[in-house]
Amino acid sequence: MTKFAYVRTSTRDQNADLQRDAIAKVDGIKRVYADEGISGTLASRPQWDALLDRLEPGDEVVVWKFDRIGRSTMNVLEAVQRITEKGATLHSLTEKIDTSGPMGQAMLTIMAAFAQLERDTIVERTRAGLDAARAKGRVGGRPSVVDAKKLATIKKLLASGDHSRADIARMTHISQATLYRVLSTL
Repeated sequence: MTKFAYVRTSTRDQNADLQRDAIAKVDGIKRVYADEGISGTLASRPQWDALLDRLEPGDEVVVWKFDRIGRSTMNVLEAVQRITEKGATLHSLTEKIDTSGPMGQAMLTIMAAFAQLERDTIVERTRAGLDAARAKGRVGGRPSVVDAKKLATIKKLLASGDHSRADIARMTHISQATLYRVLSTL
């Protein structure tokens, strides 16, 4: 069994000394991997990826706090899953959770349940907000670059039959993709 530690700060201005001091008190750490100035939301964190690649069954990853391996509960659970898929365990110093034992596994199960609840609640609120906006006549997304006047011009140019669609797009200052999208709704 080899112990590795992981340290992360979100911005270059943040200081990792608190994390490093806490990790220095843990016996047997072979190497500390550190991503400094890198957000936890990024899919690729070089040192985190290197740590995961190196893990072998029986290894342990030590972190100062769970939020160092992910920004949301779902991110943390995905990170823990990647660690456990390698046959390794995670030990969080601040939360005092160690996934090598049954209590740590139980805590992760509870966290997973809350993460799913959080995700489902966000989806439900988003749908309700979109439905309410639609009921008021609002549509999400970017405003259309084709207003009523430009649409009338497009229809007139098409009806004349004298211009290609590429010419019409150029003349109305829109992309061909936008023109084709507009024509698909006619």
